[in-house]
Amino acid sequence: MASEAPAPSLVGSRTEDGVAVLTIANPPVNALAQPVRAALLAAVLAAEADPAIRALLIIGSGKQFVAGADIREFDAPPRVPLLNDVLLKVEAATKPVIAVLNGTALGGGLELALACHYRCASGAATLGLPEVKLGLLPGAGGTQRLPRLVGAAAALELMLGGVPIAATRARDLGIVDRLLGGSDALAGGLAYARELVAAKAAPRRLRDERVAADGLEPGFFAARRLEAVRALPGLLAPGYIVECVEAAVQQPFEAALALSRRRFEECRESVASRSLRHLFFAERPSSGASAGALVVKQVAVIGAGTMGAGIAISLATSGHAVVLIDPSEAAVAAGAERIAATIEAAVAKGRLASAAGAEAIARVTTAATLEAAAGADLVIEAVFESMAVKREVFATLDRVCGPSVVLATNTSTLDVDEIASATRRPGAVVGMHFFSPANIMRLVEIVRGRASTPAVMATALAVARRMGKLGIVVGNGFGFVGNRMLYAYGRENQLMLLEGATPAAIDAALKSFGMAMGPNAVGDLAGLDIGYRVRRERKDRPTDPRYYRVADLLVEAGRLGQKNGRGAYRYEPGSREPLPDPAVEALILAEAARLGIVRREVAAEEIVARCTFALINEGARLLEEGIALSAADVDAIWCNGYGFPRLRGGPMFYAGSIGLAAVLAGIEGFRRTHGPDWTPAGLLAELAAGGLSFEDWDRRRSATAAGQGVVR
Repeated sequence: MASEAPAPSLVGSRTEDGVAVLTIANPPVNALAQPVRAALLAAVLAAEADPAIRALLIIGSGKQFVAGADIREFDAPPRVPLLNDVLLKVEAATKPVIAVLNGTALGGGLELALACHYRCASGAATLGLPEVKLGLLPGAGGTQRLPRLVGAAAALELMLGGVPIAATRARDLGIVDRLLGGSDALAGGLAYARELVAAKAAPRRLRDERVAADGLEPGFFAARRLEAVRALPGLLAPGYIVECVEAAVQQPFEAALALSRRRFEECRESVASRSLRHLFFAERPSSGASAGALVVKQVAVIGAGTMGAGIAISLATSGHAVVLIDPSEAAVAAGAERIAATIEAAVAKGRLASAAGAEAIARVTTAATLEAAAGADLVIEAVFESMAVKREVFATLDRVCGPSVVLATNTSTLDVDEIASATRRPGAVVGMHFFSPANIMRLVEIVRGRASTPAVMATALAVARRMGKLGIVVGNGFGFVGNRMLYAYGRENQLMLLEGATPAAIDAALKSFGMAMGPNAVGDLAGLDIGYRVRRERKDRPTDPRYYRVADLLVEAGRLGQKNGRGAYRYEPGSREPLPDPAVEALILAEAARLGIVRREVAAEEIVARCTFALINEGARLLEEGIALSAADVDAIWCNGYGFPRLRGGPMFYAGSIGLAAVLAGIEGFRRTHGPDWTPAGLLAELAAGGLSFEDWDRRRSATAAGQGVVR
């Protein structure tokens, strides 16, 4: 590990009344990247050596203290000075060091504050150690210093939950020594520092404190470890956090700190943590993506069904005025009732303040004609998934809406360009594919039509973000990204049903892999008739007689899923538990015989490989075609919209974790036994031949775009 020269500009230093004010300035969140660490260490050592300095004060620039480490560094070899070493030097200072928490203090930021001798905070500050959410533990002494300050039980609650707390709560716990009044945190911090100097306060080092553990029940740590591992299965960090806090009770500071460093490195190198860190960046809003967005105050939602009502709820609770439009008086009344009931339930569960809930309900009005959309800034169509119906709606909207209105379709599979062609303003048309239930699901595919203008795209992204959604731009084509990949995934599920696997066996194998639900249970939940109608809308439907044959037969037999208690499974009245149904097995056996398919036992390993490799191959094709803009986008879509296991990072990241050469070999093997559907994507073959991953491809594309001045 080679040392690098510090960058002093990242940590400003000035002296006021014998107090060295060290200001961390690494916008936007003052992350403790290597240059910042080096500059901070140099500034602390300089202040220590200056006889005129009587105390040190550390504060962040802007509205942040320090929101954590630079997570990008975790995928590379460690760079000195390590944060742990910097904090040991801060703690060892012979002059009082005061942290002024003027804003967010998370992760490494709170660990820095804990290494300081005293802590004061503005009332707006938030503090936390959220590392567990990235499959990590606090690696720079947080597992050791925090228990010495607040006790083992409270420290575990903060670290295992990973949820930030307010400054008032931090003061009550004893993390913050003083809560600052007024709006000037620096002035308050300087006043506090002068008091400490006047009182000749000595440095107070947490490493020298004893953990308050006398009141813990026998077996406390064993019970907490078991509970933590059960709550967050698949992660090393929860169990290791408990182990490190137990070490804080039982071992000297140096030994327990060394243990925490070893455990941090194990977590950092784990596939689960690497996957979560990958998704952390994949899900971050693109810089500048909403620049140029139009102002949207009122939104018209066309269609008062489950999807339309869900969209309206998200809009209303995010501050938008909404008019819910449906020609059916019964439907619009039911939609309004559903909106009010859902918002009231959120209030009852404490997820929404009572006043905010009442205001959200009041923002929703209803209407029975499309003319009511005339005053909207944005219209979101959520009607029946039929091209003819949608074109008719958009032709009417084109007539009644003003020239600056953005027209969005919530279609999940249909051609956005064909829908736009029903208007005289195709540039104003964009896809906003919400996922059901729309008031809960975070993902929105923002579909760029051939003529969609930059302002329209930016507006759709900005509205999605204001709604608290993850908006991801995709290209136009059947199923866009998520559903097109879903059809490849579902194709293999359907074929394996004919080949000999039961719905329960397929679902069990994929749940064991980590999927939130198996594909057959998902189909029943969504309604098998929905996919049936979509397949009949397709102009390029495959001619293979096996294609989604089981699903089609189920619908034609009146088995629609949970909605009528019979689908791939049967359901008892009032229950959502899927129960195997001999009638389904008989139906599949008969169809397999008619098609001449010799049935066999399909192993769980084959089930997982065929379904996941189909996803990867289709994802690679989408990247080749430009429908998906990055592999990270594909991963974010599948983890947020389709229940792909986050601990595997999404299908494209998962491919890299097992090696693209291995994926390619598996796909080529399936092509030999199952035919041309398994032709490898050219991009997959190219990357595998070069020993590269989809992450490498993303980095190469990003570098090219940056060189050309492109903003995604």
